[in-house]
Amino acid sequence: MGLLKVKNIKKIYATRFGNQKVEALKNVSLEVEQGEYVAIMGESGSGKTTLLNILAALDKPTSGEILLNGKNIVEISDKDISAFRRDHLGFVFQDFNLLDTFSLKDNIFLPLVLSRKSYKEMEKRMAPLADDLGISDILGKYPYEVSGGQKQRCAVARALITQPELILADEPTGALDSKSTNDLLTLFNKINENGQTIIMVTHSTLAASHASRVLFIKDGEVFHQIYKGDKTNEEMYQNISDTLTLLTTGGVSNE
Repeated sequence: MGLLKVKNIKKIYATRFGNQKVEALKNVSLEVEQGEYVAIMGESGSGKTTLLNILAALDKPTSGEILLNGKNIVEISDKDISAFRRDHLGFVFQDFNLLDTFSLKDNIFLPLVLSRKSYKEMEKRMAPLADDLGISDILGKYPYEVSGGQKQRCAVARALITQPELILADEPTGALDSKSTNDLLTLFNKINENGQTIIMVTHSTLAASHASRVLFIKDGEVFHQIYKGDKTNEEMYQNISDTLTLLTTGGVSNE
């Protein structure tokens, strides 16, 4: 079932003095199925971060539609957009975006506090998540007291606790060491196997190799894609590496 449908998205920015326009996205169309795990890759300036920001309702396209379960998020008013993001989307960032003055538990609870959920409901949702993510014993600590990998696990818990339709991850392994990276990617696979839809923007071939599909963005367009199918992570890694090489040398046709 199609969860997300992106139709003919364009994004045009005016330069600082307004005398020149930059087309960051050009007629981008794509679909993401319920339960899919999609990675988006591309060189710096390719448009992938612009696309993620638009999918996250943090920015509006110049034209086009974005349908999440049939609802066009482009048409949601500025007044209602924060509540929509909080209720329907979960976010995992490279730099974790945790508040140092809040305990890890309170950081995870924050979106539910803003949604005015009862403490009983928050505790009910927290318990299984903390257990699954292996963070039950650190919930009373503060972000500056734990490792990067532990911070990212708490950020994942915060994203999941709202029971979102879609998780959006922006370079989630970018600030992690190799062990924490592998732990997080294993965790994402487990979350996805439980039915959670994930879209991840990444520069990391290793991270992308865990996804079920990889979209390559070039010059503001979806230029190519690879489906994992029955490939191993190692085979997917090699496919992605080869494709990135061909993309930079102009050897892959738009498809």
